[in-house]
Amino acid sequence: MLLNGKQLAQKIRSELKNIVTKKNLNPGLGIILVGERVDSATYVRMKKRACDEVGIRNIDVMLPETITQDELISKVDELNDNVLVDGILIQLPLPKHIDEREVLNRVLPEKDVDGFNAINIGSLALNDNPKLTPCTPTGVIRLLKEYDIDLEGKDAVMVGRSNIVGMPLALMLKNENATVTLCHSRTKDLSMYTKQADIIISACGKVNLITADMVKEGVIIVDIGINSVPDATRKRGYRLVGDVDFENVKEKASFITPVPGGVGPMTIAMLLKHTIDSNLSLVNTNSPS
Repeated sequence: MLLNGKQLAQKIRSELKNIVTKKNLNPGLGIILVGERVDSATYVRMKKRACDEVGIRNIDVMLPETITQDELISKVDELNDNVLVDGILIQLPLPKHIDEREVLNRVLPEKDVDGFNAINIGSLALNDNPKLTPCTPTGVIRLLKEYDIDLEGKDAVMVGRSNIVGMPLALMLKNENATVTLCHSRTKDLSMYTKQADIIISACGKVNLITADMVKEGVIIVDIGINSVPDATRKRGYRLVGDVDFENVKEKASFITPVPGGVGPMTIAMLLKHTIDSNLSLVNTNSPS
């Protein structure tokens, strides 16, 4: 069965739009885009369209590639201080001369809708009632729960250890009482782990990393990888695929996400939800007692 993230994301977006309308909210998302990377600009446009759909205002901060670290931090501070901004999104990656971690940690934890601030990651690691968690991992857990997939006691293999996806998702799986193995590019004999797994989640960006001979019957597959491969039949000359050999692995899987249409839409849906949640939280905090 397909884990249809596109369908669920649209349902969530409709629910969020209703919340904004019924509660007469005016949520604002500050978006910082540094440089002119085509992929980053594309992702920002997608996020802005989704914001428009549900009623979230965008406060755009478009900055040159040459911006200094101090100048960028100053822009983050301006959004932190702006009462019309409920959430702050810093589109990654940042230029190489910028200390990404320092910039992300400058975002106030209560406005950190991407969930990358060390305080929010710490709350997740300790399972201490985390408020804002990274969007892609949060979307994956929400998608699995939508299909009534019980994670407790399952053997889960997370392939990929990035601070944005792999590490926080491994923590979330652990917090759901799964037994988690975290694999990565230095793992020897990846198949030794994947063959035993009830759930495999891959976020490496490598075509055909997970093949049918590496999984058992009935496995649950979540493919977060995004890769472009040449395809002369497509107008743009390529098509998008994940890390998993979808056509062959789907014959053995009980559940599997498509690429595209699986995890990607859920990431944006969670960003929208976090912005509205932050708006509600900040409104309540700032209301007179």
